[in-house]
Amino acid sequence: MYRFAHLSDCHLGAQKHPDLRELEFEAFRMALDDALQNDVDFMIIAGDLFHSNIPNMETVKRATLELRRIREAGVPIYVNYGSHDYSPSHTSMIDILESAGVIDKVVRPIPGKKLGLEFTVDEKTGAKITGLSGRSRTLEAEYFMKLDREALEAEDGFRIFLFHSAITQFKPVDLADMESVDLNLFPRGFEYYAGGHVHRKGCYIEEGYGPIVYPGTLFGSYAGDLEENARGETRGYYLVKFTDRAREPEFREIRPSEFEYIECDVTGKNSQDAYHQIGREIAGHDVTGKVVMLKIRGELSSGRTSDIDSASIREKLESMGARVVQINRYGLSTREIQKVRVVESDVPRLERRIFREKLAGLDIRNRKLVEEGDSIAVELLRRLENEKAPGENKSEYEKRIIEDAEDVLGLDLGGDGT
Repeated sequence: MYRFAHLSDCHLGAQKHPDLRELEFEAFRMALDDALQNDVDFMIIAGDLFHSNIPNMETVKRATLELRRIREAGVPIYVNYGSHDYSPSHTSMIDILESAGVIDKVVRPIPGKKLGLEFTVDEKTGAKITGLSGRSRTLEAEYFMKLDREALEAEDGFRIFLFHSAITQFKPVDLADMESVDLNLFPRGFEYYAGGHVHRKGCYIEEGYGPIVYPGTLFGSYAGDLEENARGETRGYYLVKFTDRAREPEFREIRPSEFEYIECDVTGKNSQDAYHQIGREIAGHDVTGKVVMLKIRGELSSGRTSDIDSASIREKLESMGARVVQINRYGLSTREIQKVRVVESDVPRLERRIFREKLAGLDIRNRKLVEEGDSIAVELLRRLENEKAPGENKSEYEKRIIEDAEDVLGLDLGGDGT
């Protein structure tokens, strides 16, 4: 009986708050330690190891030390690109770590009329691993459509298909807008399908396929992820035992911190009464040492939303012993001042919704922009958020940003932006 650990969506470097950044890394370290204690023969990270393809160097340094520790323990680590790891025009940190011998990137296409894939064979167990990386927009579906599925299905042995995409048939209802790939485009008959990209855990059994598994995000990269943590969503990784087939995957919970979810509905209250109601509500919670996710919603009868002082509420919770306080006021409004209501706390969905609404009001003749404009805008925004790399001067940074923009927009500006 062999064992492997299946992680995904670590998103190291996503959190900006110092304590949350530390918890993010602690979750990563705890998962690796737990896997070692369970005597795994290898590990799989199904994309988005980092939150950016050029992450903060301190984050890279800490992650490299942990990954090297696993490798020196005799446990190989197999990875693919996630949508945050990948850059078509620049070397990713994943490539650098592979060059340093810390990890093994297993996506190796074979050119031809159909897209073939080489298998990486794990030396100890004989497991054969292949798959596709995450891409932006509709490129993932295009790659899946080109796959030489017959050749992949004809391969013998214990096979793992590694991917970083949502599957249409298994998308949660509230994630209906998420781009996805139809299950019928996947090669059939593999013994295990190691997924990433979807931030919620799930294990699906479908006739003709081995277990199709998503570990979900290891800690959470967005406010919506952390709110789900506080509302009871468990995070962690899957431990999988196998011989000639995979046994039922075991979910291993990783909990670097306790969370507390507090929701206050102040509908019908004036701003002063609402503020006092929030104070009474938080006083009834034990927040000692916890990450507190406070959600304030409802329509005030009078007063301004700014009258509800978030800073003093945060100070109150911190004085009660809260480790981190995150306050969500997106659902708070007033009758006196008409505001655009924002119901999503998931940043990518919010961005996509705003772009889609703006595009709907424009007279666009370009069919590609009509069909993919929101996806292109979100991807362009993500690329523009990349920070200047250490040692990179201003002109090099600007050139890289322009090349990234060209790639997203499908343009060739000659690299000088003119």
